[in-house]
Amino acid sequence: MRPLEVLLSLANLLTFLALVVPRLRAVPWVRFAAPASMLFCVLQVVLEGPRWQMVPAYLLSALVFLGWPLSPREGVTAKVPSLAHWFAAGTGTLVGLVWLSASVVLPLLIPVFRFPHPTGPFGIGTMTYHWVDSARAEVFTADPTDRRELMVQIWYPAPATASGRRAPYVPHPQVLAPLAKLIRLPGFAFGYLKYVSTNAISGADAAEGSFPVLLFSHGRGGFRQHNTANVEELVSHGYVVATIDHPYAASGVLFPDGRLAKFDLRMFDPGHPGHSAFIDSIIPFLAQDAIFTLDRLGNIDRLDPRGILTGRLDLQHAGMFGVSLGGATTAEACLREVRLKACLMMDVFMPANVVESGLTQPAMWISRDTASMRLEGWGQGDIDETQRTMRTVFDRLPGDGYLVLIPGMFHPNFSDFPLFSPVTRWLHLVGPIDGRRGLTIVSAFEVAFFDRELKGQETVLLDRPTERFPEVVFEARSSRVAPRTGGSAAVGPPKVP
Repeated sequence: MRPLEVLLSLANLLTFLALVVPRLRAVPWVRFAAPASMLFCVLQVVLEGPRWQMVPAYLLSALVFLGWPLSPREGVTAKVPSLAHWFAAGTGTLVGLVWLSASVVLPLLIPVFRFPHPTGPFGIGTMTYHWVDSARAEVFTADPTDRRELMVQIWYPAPATASGRRAPYVPHPQVLAPLAKLIRLPGFAFGYLKYVSTNAISGADAAEGSFPVLLFSHGRGGFRQHNTANVEELVSHGYVVATIDHPYAASGVLFPDGRLAKFDLRMFDPGHPGHSAFIDSIIPFLAQDAIFTLDRLGNIDRLDPRGILTGRLDLQHAGMFGVSLGGATTAEACLREVRLKACLMMDVFMPANVVESGLTQPAMWISRDTASMRLEGWGQGDIDETQRTMRTVFDRLPGDGYLVLIPGMFHPNFSDFPLFSPVTRWLHLVGPIDGRRGLTIVSAFEVAFFDRELKGQETVLLDRPTERFPEVVFEARSSRVAPRTGGSAAVGPPKVP
């Protein structure tokens, strides 16, 4: 809870106790409890910002403030209470306790969380760009004059001493309203994420030097920030990362003029297991978003209109990573674009043409074992397709390849979602693995992979992965090291019953 939220809750507790136990009101300073509760309520709303998780606390503050003058005082002679009076008082006290508990527990269970502090030597800066691909028609809309537009957030290394305003996680949470409604939550459910701060400083000066560039593609119904923990770890180790919002495949994309491109429901077919034919048809279009972004990053490196990133982007050493649909988009983009020198796909099937043609770049897959997918509730057909297509492309790589399976991970574990609330684990929305450890494992392998393939650095983790993460099942095929397996079991083709 934020500081003023804590003070408000404490003031509400004290006022409630004084109302229930009149003799407490004989303590001189207790008479200020109700006014203090209302004061902290106003200050919290004005200074920290309101969020729906605090509504019970706001209502309780107002009720105890209004009820304070009407409560009995110590020493005042009153009639002998009747049975009905005792019943009403007891019921009111019980309801008050439940309400007070909810006012504290709800903001604790769904907190304004903090991101892990990145472990690399660099600070982090970030800026967001709006680009229009005038050469490409928008296929998601009916108007033939519509052009493809992108919002791209660039995260870049900054001096370790950089200071300034921390960028909000989701500055415009209305973009997540379509996602909330899709999973049958109120449209405002994710509105509080605007109060979550990242470790990045908006518009910070860039660190000296030129840094390898990575593109990131989000999952179906996702948003460009939903792997911020992974992105910040990479940037702190000396990478520029461009996270792409794919309009109509994302939950929502807000353009500078206020237009909101909402999630296209054709991307979600509840009656179709796995992915639909429409998704298969749209993956190449999403891959073009990545290629267009790479072109625009070249312009930024030559002359950044904001004067920050000019000369800071090493596009000779560029790679891409993505999760879920973004992982399939990554594979497709790597098949089409030779400028992408390293490709990392997370927890997703490989598109048919990628399976047919294979990849030539060094590649890493980060996913989980069949048992974890089955535990999450995936159908056997989807499990087999994911495991089989990953294995097929991995086995045909001409050079470096890595297959990382993390038991205990569910699909949302490959994003920031485990940070949102401990409730996600209790409700089995994430896997049995500790959420922060899962994020740590994914980030560590991402950094190690790109360090080796884009920076040419030797990385101990890729040579002896189970020394640090004994639960991981790992396999490598590389021109640098002999193929090996590790962890609790060897990786192999999926077993089909």
